[in-house]
Amino acid sequence: METKIFASLAPLAGYTDIAFREICSRMGASEVVTEMVSCKGIVYGDRKTNDLLKTSPNEKNVVVQLFGDEPYFMAKAAEIVSKFDFIGIDINMGCPAPKIVKNNSGSALLDQPNLVYEVTRAVVNATDLPVSVKIRKGIRETNSMEAAKEIEAAGAKRITVHGRTREEYYTGVSDWEYISEIAKLVKIPVIGNGDVDSYQNALEKVMSYGVNGVSIGRAAIGNPFIFEEIATKSRGEEYFEPSFVDRIEKAREHLRLAVEYKNERLGVLEMRKQFVGYFKGMPGSKEARDNINRLNSYKLIDEELLRFEEKFI
Repeated sequence: METKIFASLAPLAGYTDIAFREICSRMGASEVVTEMVSCKGIVYGDRKTNDLLKTSPNEKNVVVQLFGDEPYFMAKAAEIVSKFDFIGIDINMGCPAPKIVKNNSGSALLDQPNLVYEVTRAVVNATDLPVSVKIRKGIRETNSMEAAKEIEAAGAKRITVHGRTREEYYTGVSDWEYISEIAKLVKIPVIGNGDVDSYQNALEKVMSYGVNGVSIGRAAIGNPFIFEEIATKSRGEEYFEPSFVDRIEKAREHLRLAVEYKNERLGVLEMRKQFVGYFKGMPGSKEARDNINRLNSYKLIDEELLRFEEKFI
């Protein structure tokens, strides 16, 4: 029986770069979101910020996520990114990272409903692209209800809710009952986020909590197969779990793209955290990662991956 589920790749700083988004998109993600991008960095033309705006022709349905707390800069940034190949703009009001919160951005906005409205409205007025907002359960308690109402009133087309407070960071479990309350509170679509790690889990969340889809972050790291599973089962087709060889081959592909889109040094370095997910549960995975972490060359790492793969053929 076909039960189509909207499943997006959540924005993850340091992870959802072009290479990872392209892989998840090709594996069946309904939508992929960039790493969070500074609105001021965009307006001032910062080189590193502009690098975050690059996309691949091989990824589909890319949404750019902006962060900031000044309506003027958020609007100007929205105008600029509207000329790129994005299908939407997401506003980050959920990031719990201290350096973001300290600058009154991310989840710091949640207890400032007036500013939530002003920032959202400024972006909505500055673009023809659909605008969405990512929020959390609250800062210390469940206090993002007012923020959600202001987001809707400001004209956003969708809200994504992560079911933890800022102080919980990523500890404990995501509160889907709270996400459900937000879904009942507003009339615009709500996407749930937190602890979704399989098709069955995603299906249960959609059916039980009244959300319009799920956003998957940490469970996709080194495991883009989760989108293939959800897409395949959503079509009512049988899904076959990837073998160890399949997973290592996907890691090789990911490594190649990371080096291609960035450079050898950076691509190799950033793939180390992805290999943890790709190798999870494999015999000898720790030794393989240790060997890889001592290498700085794409060619040598690829050869090490092939040696590791031979153990499972």
